[in-house]
Amino acid sequence: MANESRPCPCDIGDRFDYESCGQEVQAEHIKAYYYFMGIKCFHFSCRAICPDFFVGQEAWKLSNDWATFNDWLKTRNAGKIDKEVDVILKYLREQCGAKKIGVIGFCWGGAAVQHLMLKNPHLKTGVSLYGVIRFFEDRSSLLHPTFFIFAEKDEHIPLEQVTLLEQKLKQNCKVDYEVKIYPGQTHGFVHRKREDINPQDKPYIEEGRKDMINWLNKYL
Repeated sequence: MANESRPCPCDIGDRFDYESCGQEVQAEHIKAYYYFMGIKCFHFSCRAICPDFFVGQEAWKLSNDWATFNDWLKTRNAGKIDKEVDVILKYLREQCGAKKIGVIGFCWGGAAVQHLMLKNPHLKTGVSLYGVIRFFEDRSSLLHPTFFIFAEKDEHIPLEQVTLLEQKLKQNCKVDYEVKIYPGQTHGFVHRKREDINPQDKPYIEEGRKDMINWLNKYL
C-alpha cells in the first residue's frame, strides 16, 4: 500500500521541497503561482496556474487541534470559489492568451474541479484526483468531459461512494467522463513525494500521472 504510515499528505499541508520553475503573480485580489510549460508532457505548449483559493487564509497545520478541523474546513468551501475562478480565467485569457482552459485538482481541489465541471461554462475539461465526493455527491450533470481518479484503499473516500458516483453519472451525465480506481493505492498517491513512493506502487502512480496528461491532451 502506498505510504502506509502517512496515507494522506494533503490533509496536513505538506510542503513539497522541489525546485520552483515559475513565478508568483497577482491577479486582482488573488495571488497565484504561474508556470509556462513547453511540450515535454503535452502535445502542445501550455500555461499552468495555481491560484490561492484560500485568499490568504492560513493553511491547516500539523500542530493544530484536529477537533477544530471541520470548523476550519467550513471556512474553505470548495463550492465557493467562483469569484476567484472568474478572476483567474480572465487573467489567463487576457494576460496569457489562453484559448482552451482545463482544471486539475487534488483532494479538496478535486472536489473543486467537480464543482466547476458542474457549473462553469468557460472551461473545456477537468481532472479530479481523489476529490472528496461528499461535498457534491448529490450533483452529477457535468457540463464538460471529466476524469475522476480514485484510490482503492482511500480512508477518506470509501469505494461505495465511488460506486454511487458512477451510477449517478451514468444516469445523468451527457458528456464524456471516466471513473478509474487504482489498485492498492491510498489518498494522495498521484502527488506522492519521490521519497515516499514504495516500489510496488510506482507503476500505479506513473499510470495515474500519465492518464491525467492523456485526458488533458484529448480535450485541450
